[in-house]
Formats: sequence, structure tokens, C-alpha cells
Amino acid sequence: MLLVPVVAATAAAASSGARHGTIPTVSCFDAIEHPNTGHGSGYRVVLGVVSVPPVYLEQAVPTHTEPWRYWRKAGLLVRMGSPVVTVSVPAAWRNRVAVTWGSAGTVSALRIGHCPPPATAWSAYAGGFYVRSPACVPLLFRIGPRTATVWFGVGRRCAR
Repeated sequence: MLLVPVVAATAAAASSGARHGTIPTVSCFDAIEHPNTGHGSGYRVVLGVVSVPPVYLEQAVPTHTEPWRYWRKAGLLVRMGSPVVTVSVPAAWRNRVAVTWGSAGTVSALRIGHCPPPATAWSAYAGGFYVRSPACVPLLFRIGPRTATVWFGVGRRCAR
């Protein structure tokens, strides 16, 4: 029982930190496995080096905590040997969605640090989405000067 308030306080602190310019960096040591492909289970490869969950993530589980009333577990993969990847929630969405992967906490932005080759393997990070209510939400992915906006139906289908 004591763990829930501690986790909620930690998540709130991490989320507010990202909003104030401190973007946490997830290290290679946070990877939970190293699959040979980023194309499995409906995952989509973005910018050639990030593998993101399918467009529809059916079940969002109630957390019974505020402000993030729902959670959806969904891993993220990054090709080893790639440059640093920044994942962020667009500013207009930050009161509706937050993310977590690796050891970043619950945040509006995070970086996945460079992991040395082999470039034939991917680093998989546990985490997912926190939302106030089921929604179709965007995330921004940045690698150097290249960016991509990717939409995810978290507990609700995207009409896009």
C-alpha cells in the first residue's frame, strides 16, 4: 500500500522535471532484451531506427490515480548503433498524455541514448503510455534534424 503514493510522487516529480527543460536520458543498460528485428508484432519502424507500437493499443488499464487515470504497456525499440532518439509529447497534449520507457519515469519527453553496434540488433525498452482518458495521441520522434509525428490509439481507435 505504501508503494503507490511513493510511485505516484516519483512519477509526478519526473513529469514536472521534463516540462521544465530537464529531459531524462535512458541508457543502454535499461534495455530489457536485444531482438534481431524491429518489425515484429505489428510494430512500425520510424525514421529507420525506432520501432514503435502498433497504431491501435486496445486495452488501457485504469490506474486509480490522478492525473493519469489509464496506463497502456507498450515497448519501444531502437536500432543499436543509431544516434540519440528524442521522444516527446507535443506541448498541446502534455496535460492529456505522458510516456515512460526505461528508467525515465513518467515524463513528457525523454531521450534514448546511443548504444554501440551491432547495428543488426535492436534495444527493447519496457514502458508505455499514461493518459487521462482513452484517446488517439501523437508522439514526436527526433533523430538529429529529422522528425516524425506518430499517432497511437491508446484504448481508443484513431480515426486517422
